[in-house]
Amino acid sequence: MTSLSSIAMSAYTDLVRLLKDDALSDVAGKPTLKHRGDKAYWYVARRVGTDMRFVYIGEDSDEMRARIERIEDLRATAKERQAVRSRLVRLLRAEGLTPTDRATGSILSAMAAAGTFRLGGTIVGTNAFRLYEGELGIRLPLGGMANTGDIDIAQFEKLSVALQDQVDPGLTETFSELKFAPVPGLDRGRTWRWVQGGSGQLVEFLTPAFGDESIRDLPALGVNAQALNYLNFLIAEPIHAAALYRSGILVQVPRPERYAIHKLIIADRRRDGAGSLKASKDREQAAFLIEALAEDRPDDLSSAYAAALKVGPRWRERIANSLARMPETRAILNNIDL
Repeated sequence: MTSLSSIAMSAYTDLVRLLKDDALSDVAGKPTLKHRGDKAYWYVARRVGTDMRFVYIGEDSDEMRARIERIEDLRATAKERQAVRSRLVRLLRAEGLTPTDRATGSILSAMAAAGTFRLGGTIVGTNAFRLYEGELGIRLPLGGMANTGDIDIAQFEKLSVALQDQVDPGLTETFSELKFAPVPGLDRGRTWRWVQGGSGQLVEFLTPAFGDESIRDLPALGVNAQALNYLNFLIAEPIHAAALYRSGILVQVPRPERYAIHKLIIADRRRDGAGSLKASKDREQAAFLIEALAEDRPDDLSSAYAAALKVGPRWRERIANSLARMPETRAILNNIDL
């Protein structure tokens, strides 16, 4: 396992910080705090004709409040930051970090511009795994475990409703401009998958299920989504990441420790069997991340592992079944403090 240089790690941290600054400075209007239940969210008030539209900009936190206090300065220095971001991306490429390919980058860029990640959309699957290099400070292994053509986006259904904001332009329009067509499903008029003509690249939308794995609505993203069990564990408390495309794209990904434990569960519940190629890839990704996290973030790994084991016997069974095929990974987890 090869570590990134301190220069690369500092550059990546700076890139994410600047992208967060830009995410706030790009939205015109006056910041307003709204309380929904036990949480508070920041919006920017904008007049559209005779109506006021409230554009969601983020959950309340000390970091968000500090940025809001600097919002005018951030807006005034946007062009300078873009030049710095471009330089940081070039530096990170030179340091050997994996860039986002053109096809994936153009899709992520369009979805980010529409507000997909601002509104809680989280990249899951191998495209998320590929973005952990800068977060964890390690180079990804070459080979099958980091290869993918699909883009999977997940969002909590309740969050999608509670935000009371929508992507703009709509994702259907965005995908149409990128030559994507909806993939017909069993539920007519409900689309959760799009495929790109020529490349065959697939974009799928997912949401957590708590039993019934049906098709649900995600109003904030203006799409339908396939509900899946166990997904709630994966996308709880996501983190920001930078995709290395052009001057950088700010996206959301699961926490790496949750991703690793979730892969142990998913490998065992694969419909094509725990011995399939996809299940093998799940276990390879989990093993790689668990080894890295046990070295550098053992407390985070221990917390995620313990949380999953506490959910119930079915979760413990799935994890145990995967670890039975992974003796080295099982030994690592057995040696961390729960």
